[in-house]
Amino acid sequence: MKFSKIFKDFSESEKAGGFVLIGCTLLSLIISNSSAGQSYTHFFHSAINLSFFKLDLNYSVELWINDGLMAIFFLLVGLEIERELYIGELSSFKNALLPVLAAAGGILFPATIHFMFNAGTATQAGFGIPMATDIAFALGILSLAGKRIPLALKIFLTALAIIDDLGAISVIALFYTKGFSIYYFSAAILIFLMLFIAGRKKMYSLTVYILGGIIMWYCMLKSGVHATIAGVLLAFAIPFQKENTGGISYKLQNFLHKPVAFIILPIFALANTAIIFPEHLASSFTTNNSIGIIAGLLLGKLTGIFLVSWLAVKTKIANIAPEINWGHLLGASILGGIGFTMSIFIANLAFDDNAVVTASKMSILLASVAAAILGLTVLKFNKSSIKS
Repeated sequence: MKFSKIFKDFSESEKAGGFVLIGCTLLSLIISNSSAGQSYTHFFHSAINLSFFKLDLNYSVELWINDGLMAIFFLLVGLEIERELYIGELSSFKNALLPVLAAAGGILFPATIHFMFNAGTATQAGFGIPMATDIAFALGILSLAGKRIPLALKIFLTALAIIDDLGAISVIALFYTKGFSIYYFSAAILIFLMLFIAGRKKMYSLTVYILGGIIMWYCMLKSGVHATIAGVLLAFAIPFQKENTGGISYKLQNFLHKPVAFIILPIFALANTAIIFPEHLASSFTTNNSIGIIAGLLLGKLTGIFLVSWLAVKTKIANIAPEINWGHLLGASILGGIGFTMSIFIANLAFDDNAVVTASKMSILLASVAAAILGLTVLKFNKSSIKS
């Protein structure tokens, strides 16, 4: 079976980016809890005013990162989803069915677990936090298992995480909208439709899509729907050329890989893990919200991904690559509990209380580290057979 160069490039950059993410997270936590902690955290809340004419663009450093730079991350995610749908693992119904079903299980089970602990409380909105898998972090940990990991498992985990991200994006758009403005939202959708039609009419000027995307981002920012959704919409407006590896979608995706992996996500990690540990650290993990996040990422992801995959294969609804055994699948299911980037992103949207956001981030970090260690251990000692 031949795999496209772009997938290998994507996998390699994401894998290396995962280690950079880990390093930036550790660095940020160390600085935050040092003598420079107050100044460090204050920096991300200071304002950067880029307003001009009648356009209001006066926001904090943190918001510019989470709503601005992360829109580029979401653009790359959208381009990757588009590529997978056209020529990748998701282009074939037979190949796509297992990661699609596994991702569905990995979304529903964690969300249900969190909801069970928090239904009817002020932290109920956090149900989306344990739903997502961090591609970069998960692939980085997967690479530590060495040559014993088949390429098919990396593709399965990547496809699962991509579908996972699509689910998380949908949840953000539907449930984490604040101060909705129909005027700006309609303008954003109108711009998207114009760009989409231009793509279907085979307009291949990347400048047109980038400029249109910036305007769409501003309108989405002002609409109350999270601005990063504009990145995903822009990705689907840009025409994908199956027969031409030199197409603008291909070129843009290739160009964005390394800046996203080595600049944007590390900056996001630095800004969003600028956490000053509370005096009673242990108590932060005992709230219903924290328990729901930790249990959702560790138990929900494992159960949802592995159980649904096992049932799909056993009932012959879906096929699994012959080189992937049950041990591989179990380890990958545990690694699915590495939420990090998307989970932290949703935590910022779900709550206004800084204490709750901080506790949520610490729970995400704890669960992600535990999932990384447990998943890697299972993969290292894996000897099971797919036929068992």
